Amino acid sequence: MKRQFVVAMAAGLLAALLAVPGLAANEPAVLAPGAAAPDFTATASLAGKDFTFSLKQALAKGPVVVYFYPAAYTGGCDLEAHTFATDADQFAKAGASIIGVSADSIARLNRFSSDPKYCAGKFAVASDPDGKIAATYGLAMSPPQKGVNDVNGDPVTHGFLPRTTFVLDREGKVVARLSSRDDHLTPDQHVKRSLAIVEKLQANKAL
Repeated sequence: MKRQFVVAMAAGLLAALLAVPGLAANEPAVLAPGAAAPDFTATASLAGKDFTFSLKQALAKGPVVVYFYPAAYTGGCDLEAHTFATDADQFAKAGASIIGVSADSIARLNRFSSDPKYCAGKFAVASDPDGKIAATYGLAMSPPQKGVNDVNGDPVTHGFLPRTTFVLDREGKVVARLSSRDDHLTPDQHVKRSLAIVEKLQANKAL
């Protein structure tokens, strides 16, 4: 009887842990503030032209905002990209660069990065088709969903990364993590909050 009680208690505890967001057995631990951001290189696009993006090289110039988003040419992601493009000069003034990461193909990103309604050639977006980069930041890619079309009417056939923004200082340390799921942020709030953070980093540097 005692053994059955212990087994039941253990099963209940496991079920409770799995019910907590971020603690599911198949879900990685999300990179937390204070952690060193994993370095990565990726095929990326800037103003419609693909190149190899290097986080290490970007950090040599100053803070970097790495933002993961579900898919190009979808409502929230379009708003987020447009807002980053609108505020790109302010990020540059604060010494920070921006890199967006999604599972979109580089062909889609070449169009997205140059589109004046979205990235407008103001910052780079990188392709992470298998979600490998996202996984190193503790983000799990959800599988493709049938019947999902983008704003152009084209089917979205890749998986989706959770909308999460990491602000890195010039040493590559995570100083902030912004999550739509955990922090209930709208896409444009990711931009405004990350801009405020890099401006604060710039102000502290000047002291």
